[in-house]
Amino acid sequence: MSAKVAVVTGSNKGIGFAIVRGLCKRFDGVVYLTSRDEERGKTAVAELNKEGLSPNYHQLDVTDKKSLENFRDYIKSKYDGIDVLVNNAAIAFKGSSREPVNVQAEQTLFVNYFSLVSTCEILFPIIKNGGRVVNLSSSCGHLSRIPNEELRNKLKSPTLTVEELSELMQQYIDAAKQGTHSAMWGNSSYVVSKVGVSALTKIQQRMLNDRDIKVNAVHPGYVDTDMTSHRGPLTIDQGASAPLFLALDAPDTVKGEYVWYTSKIVNWDGAMPDETY
Repeated sequence: MSAKVAVVTGSNKGIGFAIVRGLCKRFDGVVYLTSRDEERGKTAVAELNKEGLSPNYHQLDVTDKKSLENFRDYIKSKYDGIDVLVNNAAIAFKGSSREPVNVQAEQTLFVNYFSLVSTCEILFPIIKNGGRVVNLSSSCGHLSRIPNEELRNKLKSPTLTVEELSELMQQYIDAAKQGTHSAMWGNSSYVVSKVGVSALTKIQQRMLNDRDIKVNAVHPGYVDTDMTSHRGPLTIDQGASAPLFLALDAPDTVKGEYVWYTSKIVNWDGAMPDETY
């Protein structure tokens, strides 16, 4: 019987690092800390080793299909597959960033949405039946963040496909290049990318129902990380709480959901919850 395997993308720091820490403490199997930069990843592993924890390490750049395929082949050669996949890797431009909106749109959507699509296309075939996938979204990923009602209806359509969603995400990038994005999409590429993650989660769950794989999106809270310029009030371990709940503790009936940092299921296409961390 092969060991159980948990994988966290982009986990050399921040919330991903804390998710690895939590998994190492509680997951009955092998935990992989992964990162684009091998040196930073190994430094993170050494930090956890000092705490008496023993994650495994593998280089993984979610923006590089060859890196994803290498990682998939490595896992296939050593184990039966993956039991828990936490898709954490993401970027966000600072509010003070001077890059033009078209550059921010293209780069943010490439990492946060399109690279997540390719990560899942490459790794889903080796997720075991009964497995769990946790997609890190955000309060910015709530559908109410999209100002246009017709667009919101498209994004929440129960028949929306990955191809159609990707086409909508590309339409945003094209509109940003033309400066015509605001009325339909609003002014944040990060919002669009994370709404894309939340919508993708719903589609993926429909696609994987016959394999007994649970896919959920989670808003981890406003956390003290590099991404928030350390303005978030929550610690990284508090930010890891809801992702760990979905990875380890949530009932099997929780699938295709959008979960708040309190571990409460939230209506993705309803009103925004009052708690806004």
